[in-house]
Amino acid sequence: MSDIRPAGPLDPETQQREALDQVAPAAAPDTAQPGVPPSAQPKTKKKDGKPASLWSDAWYDLRRRPLFIGSAIMIFILLVMAIFPQLFTSVNPYDAATCQLIDARTPPSAGHLFGQDNQGCDVFAKTIYGARVSIMVGVTTMIVTALFGGLLGLIAGFRSGATDVILSRTTEIFFAIPLILGALLILVIFGRGNVWTVMLALSVLAWPMTFRIMRAAVITAKNQDYVMAARALGAGAGRIMFRHILPNALAPVIVIAMINLGGFIAAEAALSYLGVGIQSPEISWGLMIADARDRFLEAWHPLIFPSIFLSITVLAFIMLGDAVRDALDPKLR
Repeated sequence: MSDIRPAGPLDPETQQREALDQVAPAAAPDTAQPGVPPSAQPKTKKKDGKPASLWSDAWYDLRRRPLFIGSAIMIFILLVMAIFPQLFTSVNPYDAATCQLIDARTPPSAGHLFGQDNQGCDVFAKTIYGARVSIMVGVTTMIVTALFGGLLGLIAGFRSGATDVILSRTTEIFFAIPLILGALLILVIFGRGNVWTVMLALSVLAWPMTFRIMRAAVITAKNQDYVMAARALGAGAGRIMFRHILPNALAPVIVIAMINLGGFIAAEAALSYLGVGIQSPEISWGLMIADARDRFLEAWHPLIFPSIFLSITVLAFIMLGDAVRDALDPKLR
């Protein structure tokens, strides 16, 4: 039986739809490259058929980078060491009974893998427990500076005008102060240093770099066509900032935050080494290095082992930041 259609001319949309229904769907273009295995063929879509995004492409690229895999494994071990130090040593370095002054500066042995320090404490146990303070300071400072500097950079770049001028000039004042010197002055004013004062001192002075990067990314993003289209559709300032501009300006901020994290850990160690950072009875790699420097010629191990762990930790986070930067920047692939 033939279809029964209403008399009269069809509207343009119906005519176009019927014309498209009669056309066979075009075959998908063959994008396979000869001589390249299927696993290495370029992927333009996900398995569910949706177009790949910047973040999915970056994750796909990161999983194939030895630099990312190696740094991620090192950081995972360091995080487990900081959260569960009991898994690596049964000695509690915070217990004074575990330190025997008569055994001070004993070299590494089967009972003490890294030897004993100037107070007769186990260097291996102190090195393991020292990861907690160093990583806590680095991660917390990174989060605070990324949130604070990123938010101010987003506002300055989007608002422009007087708001941008005031925030930029204020940022330049903080940016002109060297991080270590400024943090040293703040800690001297506060008096006795601890984890929270060190994080505060570093956070107060380290956010301008994140501000500048976010501001530049927002200024570039707000002139794109999708932002103009959102304005034309009547989207408010808040929706444009956080829904359209922020996701597209976030990549460089994430990269600089990962790289800065290693710098914050090194800065904490430097402040503790100078005597204004973490104070005893807390345990920090910088504090361990400071305690061992005067007797280095008599006993090298209390200084070398925490220095090695500090260097590996800083290197791991910098390597991770480099890998993320390369994956998020299509020009570097």
